[in-house]
Amino acid sequence: MSAVVVRTPAKVNLALMVGPLRPDGFHELASVYQAVSLYDEVTAAPATAGEISVTVEGVEAAKVPANASNLAVRAAVLLADRCQVGDGVRLHIRKGIPVAGGMAGGSSDAAAALVACDALWGTKLDRTDLLAFAARLGSDVPFCLVGGTAMGSGHGEVVTPALVRGTFQWVFALDTDGLSTPAVYAEIDRMRGDLAVLPPRISGELMAALRAGDAAGLGRALANDLQPATLRLRPRLRQLLEAGEDAGALGAVVSGSGPTCAFLARSADHAWDLAARLSGSGVCSSVRTASGPVPGARIIEP
Repeated sequence: MSAVVVRTPAKVNLALMVGPLRPDGFHELASVYQAVSLYDEVTAAPATAGEISVTVEGVEAAKVPANASNLAVRAAVLLADRCQVGDGVRLHIRKGIPVAGGMAGGSSDAAAALVACDALWGTKLDRTDLLAFAARLGSDVPFCLVGGTAMGSGHGEVVTPALVRGTFQWVFALDTDGLSTPAVYAEIDRMRGDLAVLPPRISGELMAALRAGDAAGLGRALANDLQPATLRLRPRLRQLLEAGEDAGALGAVVSGSGPTCAFLARSADHAWDLAARLSGSGVCSSVRTASGPVPGARIIEP
């Protein structure tokens, strides 16, 4: 096989509920993920034995590490090590997902690398094995394999598909600078102090809205426990969220750890109108429209 190309989506957290800090250093999470139609493409091509490398192109590509710390490289190394593969691989990432924007771009690339290298090397892992490898790489990586809409538990890595009717239209407003996910979690711990933290749970209202395809109900139920910490670290995002609400968004929420903000629209036409108004507001660097749910990492070539 000469090369394998995998297309892999961004995610938005419809709900991200953060429970107590666990002994292993992770927080107990309850989340609802949705994969949306902003994509990276990861190409895996043969290389000399033992070589695993990565190159990156696209918007903000310079912010993505092109070394062993890249999650896609780590995914390939893990697969090669566990499956005793001696072949090498050259990975190439074409970025379409915002970098450090709370939309799982790095995790999605790792999921794509697992799928691509599995096909390139002929390791023929089943879904259970791929998900187990994904969970070792990061909390969001298993969902990026599955895609669609799903509930996440544990520290986010245990993924259960959710029943959803219809398609939802989104607008994502990007900030000029990314945010560190560990810094946001550290801030929420600092803000909580010695307060007792209850186990996280997803609201019945959100799940009912998904089952009914009720965009207005979903907009009202969007929730993110990390949002206060993100806003403490990046106060100007308050103005961005307010601008989206003033422009008629059904719901507005910080995506994951931020700083990208997600706005739920009534329709595709409304999404374009909302995007235009946010773009002209001067409170964000750029905007993107997308729809969801969409599938997870999938081979598109060959």
